Amino acid sequence: MRLTFALGALAVSLASTPALAQANDGFRPLETFAPLTLPTPANAYRSGSGAPGAAYWQNRVDYSIDARLDPVSRVLNGQAVIRYTNNSPDVLDVLWLQLDQNLYRTDARAVAFSARPRRGSTDGYRIERVEVKQDGGWVKVQPLIDDTRMRVTLPTALSPKGGQVEVRVTYGYVVPSDEFGGRTGWMSSANGDIFSIAQWYPRLAVYDDVRGWDTLPFLANEFYLEYGDFDYTVTVPADMVVAGSGELTNPDQVLDAEQRRRLAQAHASDRTVMIRTPEEVSAAPAGQATKTWRFHMKNTRDVAFSASRAFVWDAARINLPSGKTALAQSVYPIESVGPGRWGRSTEYLKHAVETFSTWYPYPWPNAINVAGPAAGMEYPGIVFDGVEDEGKTLFWITAHEIGHSWFPMIVGFDERRDAWMDEGFNTFIDVYESDAFEGGVYGPKRDGEYAPGQGTPAEQIAALLEDAAAPTVMTRADAIQEKYRHPVTYFKSAFGLTLLREDILGPERFDPAFRKFIADWAFKHPKPSDFFRSMESAGGEDMSWFWRGWYLNNWKHDLAVTAITPIDGDPAKGADVVVENRDKLVLPAMLRVVFADGSQIDQRIPVETWLQRASHAFRFAGHGAVVSATVDPDRRLPDSHRDDNNRTAG
Repeated sequence: MRLTFALGALAVSLASTPALAQANDGFRPLETFAPLTLPTPANAYRSGSGAPGAAYWQNRVDYSIDARLDPVSRVLNGQAVIRYTNNSPDVLDVLWLQLDQNLYRTDARAVAFSARPRRGSTDGYRIERVEVKQDGGWVKVQPLIDDTRMRVTLPTALSPKGGQVEVRVTYGYVVPSDEFGGRTGWMSSANGDIFSIAQWYPRLAVYDDVRGWDTLPFLANEFYLEYGDFDYTVTVPADMVVAGSGELTNPDQVLDAEQRRRLAQAHASDRTVMIRTPEEVSAAPAGQATKTWRFHMKNTRDVAFSASRAFVWDAARINLPSGKTALAQSVYPIESVGPGRWGRSTEYLKHAVETFSTWYPYPWPNAINVAGPAAGMEYPGIVFDGVEDEGKTLFWITAHEIGHSWFPMIVGFDERRDAWMDEGFNTFIDVYESDAFEGGVYGPKRDGEYAPGQGTPAEQIAALLEDAAAPTVMTRADAIQEKYRHPVTYFKSAFGLTLLREDILGPERFDPAFRKFIADWAFKHPKPSDFFRSMESAGGEDMSWFWRGWYLNNWKHDLAVTAITPIDGDPAKGADVVVENRDKLVLPAMLRVVFADGSQIDQRIPVETWLQRASHAFRFAGHGAVVSATVDPDRRLPDSHRDDNNRTAG
């Protein structure tokens, strides 16, 4: 039987002869297009549309923290008052907190986990006292500490659907050196040490509808945290500048009149304004007195800060949708000053936030880039990058780290399990930022996170898919070996979104669907299944074949042009071009046919072509003789064998 659909002068032949219908060894339609059960089921909490369900709930944590940093002993002492609200339908008799500083203990699980010898250690958290508020007073409790987790048994169980409890923890720790701190630490500079302080207070673990308490230990990968409001203070020697997440609420007490004037000028300027110049850093006298810097941040999952007497400081206005503004700021030592260096950081930061805000408006008053230790780390409203970064490297790392404001700071992914969601989604939006800044002066993005080698991104991904030992995107983050971390967690995840936007849905469907997903899950906790359902529902496409092949497996993609057969044996009438699908991953593709008169036709091959067969004949009639045919002529797809993508007639 032959079914022919005429499209103007072009007729597309859908042939279903026994020879064409037979699957080859690499592709079986019933396997690729089998029904897919996603890991997390839809229910009252998580809708089949991918949005939060009618009964979705999420617990809340508000923090009030007072910390004192001694730059001589490099010790931070603090007290945190934690207000926990149980919005779940469950009675809770314990709370689990994360003690991330215990990562640096010699007996930490992370020591056995890591393949690399550690260059230093600390004693981790010193938990001096844990108290629970009861009947208006504080009751001391004995916590159970296990590696990087702390369990607090409540004197009275916490009631569901709005029950609240306050916990007070008094603690301290030695700040690790940048030589082994990784995501936090201190380093020396010409004008004083720089401290990048993160994971600096006991943080509540997440209790959610999927796992209850999520208590994976801190081995290497990042974080899964609840949202709430933060009020925190940092007391340091008076000659130090503190840059922190959120809004500085006491500038009159910690800044001089000229610095406050310059900050006000920066709030109204699209050009970078110096707040503290290199000359002022060099002339700053050392002092014995202290200052207390006060910060407030709303609706955030975390806060971090950096402190140093060595900081040069500049800022500029960020223009947000609907006329709102924020402030881009950079702090860096004198060593980072110079042409093409940190004097452009605020410019890069401003542009990235403004561009990324087209997906979802940046919600916080400040975005800060810090040159110092823990380079390449991100926290809400503040990021840490390298003192030696410059040029395109500084641009790329600035855009990437502040891009994490959207993933996972706004969209609250579980980084510890699903690092591909925050790293890959962020890398995806970075790709477009590289093209957008100054007409693409730093584009296309080609760095350690995205397409670092030779060839198109698709060709580089094809090489990864050939590696039988490579983990799938959905692999638990801690189980992914370092050599695969960037290729899989960043690059493959990001390129999957690029395929979704450019080749599967198209920007006209992808963009509103992606924006809806972000808005639906802003300050909430989506799982991979929620993302898959959301993009299908809002994008208007069943993409189970893509989720299965790209995310749940490392299936390969391979199309081939296997024949060009003249119609009725007469080349002048046109030809049937046979395309074969030879492997499990199907993707929409383009077939380019060139005719004897030099004209050409691009014919889209939808994935439905392969629902029942592995080979298909496309008829091209009415344009004269076919000279050649090429599938994926622009090398957009990760085809594993490109030597059979093109065929010449005759």
